[in-house]
Amino acid sequence: MRNILKIIALNIFILIGMNAVAQDSNIFIVETNRGNITIEVYPEKAPKTVKNFKKYVTNEFYNGLIFHRVISNFMIQGGGFDKNMLQKQTDAPIMNESDNGLKNKPYTLAMARTNDPNSATSQFFINLIDNGFLNYSGKSSSKIGYCVFGAVIEGKEIVDKIGTYSTHTKNGLGDVPIKTVVIKSIKQR
Repeated sequence: MRNILKIIALNIFILIGMNAVAQDSNIFIVETNRGNITIEVYPEKAPKTVKNFKKYVTNEFYNGLIFHRVISNFMIQGGGFDKNMLQKQTDAPIMNESDNGLKNKPYTLAMARTNDPNSATSQFFINLIDNGFLNYSGKSSSKIGYCVFGAVIEGKEIVDKIGTYSTHTKNGLGDVPIKTVVIKSIKQR
C-alpha cells in the first residue's frame, strides 16, 4: 500500500512539473485549418512583446480569428479579425521593441502596428521574404521599424502555402485571402 501511495505521489509530482515547464515554454503551436505552424518566441530579445503575446495566448484570444491579410512575396498577417472581418477588442498597445537586433527575415514573427510605432496590440505577421526595410534603423517614427519577437521553426511549408493564396477586398479591407485561414488555437508546447 505504501509503495502505491509513493507511486501516485511521484506521478502527481511529475505531472505538476511537466505543466510548469509547458507554462514557461517559448514554443507555440499555431493550429490552423490549413495546417500547423510551430513558432518560437524570444523573451530575452523582446520581453514586453513576448509577455503581451503570451497573455493573449493564455486568454485564448486568437482562437477563431483568421490570417486576414496575405501579400505574396511579403508577409501573412493575423490575430485581429474574425472570418466576418470584425475586429476583436484588444488590450492597450505596447511599446515597440524593434531595436532588439532581430531582423525581419524569412519566417520571422513580428508585431503588426499602425503608423504609430507604439500601437501594436494583438496582430502579428510572418515574413515570407527578407523584409529589411521593416527593420529598426533609428529612433524616429519613420525608422523605428517593426518588432521581431520570434520565428517559425516548423510548418514553413504551411506559411508558404498561405502566402500564395489569392486575395480580394472584404468589408473594405484589401489583401484578404479568398480561402479563409482560421487560427483554431495557439497553445504552448
